[in-house]
Amino acid sequence: MSFDDEQAGAVPPPGQGTAHLAAPEQITPAPATPDAADRLGIMPVGRLLLRFSLPAITGMLVMALYNVVDRIFVGRGVDEIALGGLSLVLPLMTIQMAIAMLFGIGSANMISMRLGQGRREEAENALNHCFFLLLLMGILSTIAGLIFMEPLLSLLGAQENSAALAYSREYFSIILLGSSFSMVGFGFSHCTRAQGFPAVTMVSMIIGAGLNMILDPVFIFFLGWGVRGAAWATIISQFVSTVWIISFNLGKRAVIRLKPRNFSPSLSMVGQIMAFGSAQFLLQFIMSAVQLLTNMSMGWYGTQALGVENGGDIALSGMSIAGPIIMMILMPVFGINQGAQPILGYNYGAKRYNRVLRTYILAVGAATAICVVGFAVVELFPKFLIGIFITESSEALLVFTPLAMRIAVIMLPVNGFQIVSSNMYVVTGRPKFSIFLSMLRQFIVLIPCMLIFGRIWGLWGVIAASPVADAFSFVLTAVMISFELRKLRRDSLSSFTG
Repeated sequence: MSFDDEQAGAVPPPGQGTAHLAAPEQITPAPATPDAADRLGIMPVGRLLLRFSLPAITGMLVMALYNVVDRIFVGRGVDEIALGGLSLVLPLMTIQMAIAMLFGIGSANMISMRLGQGRREEAENALNHCFFLLLLMGILSTIAGLIFMEPLLSLLGAQENSAALAYSREYFSIILLGSSFSMVGFGFSHCTRAQGFPAVTMVSMIIGAGLNMILDPVFIFFLGWGVRGAAWATIISQFVSTVWIISFNLGKRAVIRLKPRNFSPSLSMVGQIMAFGSAQFLLQFIMSAVQLLTNMSMGWYGTQALGVENGGDIALSGMSIAGPIIMMILMPVFGINQGAQPILGYNYGAKRYNRVLRTYILAVGAATAICVVGFAVVELFPKFLIGIFITESSEALLVFTPLAMRIAVIMLPVNGFQIVSSNMYVVTGRPKFSIFLSMLRQFIVLIPCMLIFGRIWGLWGVIAASPVADAFSFVLTAVMISFELRKLRRDSLSSFTG
């Protein structure tokens, strides 16, 4: 798809083109044509959500393939313990992602709302801030990671003399070199979608993931680089993807353009961006803590639960398989959530509350359907899914992983509702509520459950903590969002009668 395709098919806004009938001798002026952002308040909500969600879903699935493809080729080209090595560094990579979300999603939320309010200069200023903030944080991340590599790795939770730890050192030392462009590329994908160009974001992610799928087997199998090859394939692919998305935002086709020369630092702007992105940042940061605690728990309880000497490494490898499978199910839900965000943000900023409600209901329905299908697939075909990652493995891994996956997804059908509902508070300008809901599941409930259940039931207690936290969070989210929906209905009725 060309960039020009994004501008095709626009319809005139209400009140233009047919509002007045011209006299016979007059020439009827051509209706004004809204740009990509204006369509967010005009097109039917169902078509908009489909238009924005499909590219976002594709993009999120493609992005997930970075980790999944690495694990498939590492599992088949190195060994099962190497999968545990990749799992060990996941908390550190999640922290980088959290920082990218803080400024990327924060800027995107601000851009969509400011465009809805007609304040384009502020939207462009947010885009410029996003670029420099992400670039700076990427550079600092690389420097800090390389300097404090050994202390960081010592905190990852591997068993003493773990073979997985050596693999994680090889992998992460290379991943750090690509921090700047991976963070900039990820952040700008959200900003581009917020302008009304979901297909451009999708193409950017497809380019990166497609190149990664080509380079992985070349570097791992043909060159024999092992986990280092997986890391090099990842950062090279991310670099190419970032060049693509930045080139679009520098071009004339974008609604707002990246103009580094016009950048004027503003602490107030930085504060607003961080406020809009704080919920997703906190969610990702706490997720990193959960990943770290999970890794440590595998080491603490793995040997006793699985009955083998390297039980901790085996459990790590099993979770390294289960985690990406579950994430591949949730990525379409995140895609729906991201596809709905600019529609929700624009229409809330434009005070079209009835469109906000319709978008929310459709997004929840679609997200729930995906989660139900994913739940059924995992429960029915766990061994088939595991076979994608490994060809030969120990008996302990084949016993542990299917059962762990089945337990972990028990409450998956309600996750879609929870993810979309939490984002509603960001759109309505109350990120503190979204932060609370994010903390509720990951921090307030999940981490204590992991610690308590682990002490009582060991390894299986740690795994069971996740569905328990999901159930508790679902109930409280449902209660809170019911009040928010009532308010939106009142505002919608008020604006309609007014």
